[in-house]
Amino acid sequence: MSEPKEDVRPPAVDRLLAAARAGLRRLSPTEAAAALARGARLVDTRPHFQRSADGEIPDAIIIERNHLEWRLDPTCPARIHEATGHDIAWIVLCDEGYSSSLAAASLHRIGLGQATDVIGGFRAWKHAGLPLITPPTPTPPRLPRA
Repeated sequence: MSEPKEDVRPPAVDRLLAAARAGLRRLSPTEAAAALARGARLVDTRPHFQRSADGEIPDAIIIERNHLEWRLDPTCPARIHEATGHDIAWIVLCDEGYSSSLAAASLHRIGLGQATDVIGGFRAWKHAGLPLITPPTPTPPRLPRA
């Protein structure tokens, strides 16, 4: 009898992440800052505790990950005011740049083809010395438009 062959493929989640990133043009923190200056919109999906501990990026739109697609889909009644069309350049940011890649790929699947994320996430942004703020209390997540 032969022994069962060991699966040498990367874990399934790593394959999922690689597939998500294959469809994105990910941005370095400095590229993201330049895109923001040209009108792109930054969406910070980090939870309250991370924003409280580490600070925030000025003018970032706070949307918790579990609401992201509903808030950015321009056809959804639960969208935010800024979600006016499918041509908006959304830049998603998480803490280290992993969940943001999956989130940006999900946005592509709902028709937001310019969505991308920041390589290295908030930590890389901070390491690059880009602007940060530390509000007395973290900014609350953006609610749907009224």
